[in-house]
Amino acid sequence: MIHDPDLLDKLAEFKTEPFEGQVFRAARMNLDPTAYSTWGGRWAPKDDVSVLYTSLEANGAIAEIAHHWMALVPRPKKPIMLHRLEVSATQTLKLIRANLKSLGVDLDHFGDINYSFTQQIGSAAAFLGNDGLIVPSARWGCDNLILFDDGTLKTKLTPVGDPAQVDWQIWCKDNDRWTPETIPEGDE
Repeated sequence: MIHDPDLLDKLAEFKTEPFEGQVFRAARMNLDPTAYSTWGGRWAPKDDVSVLYTSLEANGAIAEIAHHWMALVPRPKKPIMLHRLEVSATQTLKLIRANLKSLGVDLDHFGDINYSFTQQIGSAAAFLGNDGLIVPSARWGCDNLILFDDGTLKTKLTPVGDPAQVDWQIWCKDNDRWTPETIPEGDE
C-alpha cells in the first residue's frame, strides 16, 4: 500500500509506548486466539498487514464480535469463546478520540462500517514499525489493542487460563444490544 506522506508525518509525531498486560479476544469456537489475520477490518485493509484485534475489557471484545455476527444471515447460534491473553509489545501507538479527530476521522461516524480512512491509519502505523495501536472501541466504552505482524512477530502473546464460553445472543440482550430489527426470530 502507498501511504500518504502527511499521514505518516502526523503519526510519527505521536509518542509510542510499550504495552505489557492482559487483553481479551472473542472468537468463534476452535479458532486459535493468537492467530493473526489478513482479512482486514477497521484498522487494516485486507491483505495488507496481518492483524489481531483484542480489547482491554472482556465486554469490549464481546461487543465487537457480537456487532458483526448480528449482521450475518443466518445469524450464528454457536457461542463464542472469550480468551485472555498476556501481551508484551515494544512499540504501540495510543490514539485517543482527540487524536483521531486531528487525523481527520469523523467521530460522528466512527462506528460505521466504512473503514477506509481508519484502515489507512492502521496500515501507516504498521508501516512506521509499530507493533500495534491502542484505540477507542467503536462498540464499547473501552480501548482496544490492535496488534500488527510484519513478519517479524516482535509481540509476545500467551493465552492465560481457560477460555470462557459466552452465549453472545444472551450477552446482547443483557447489555441492551438488541434492537427490534436485530431480534432473532422466535425471540420477540
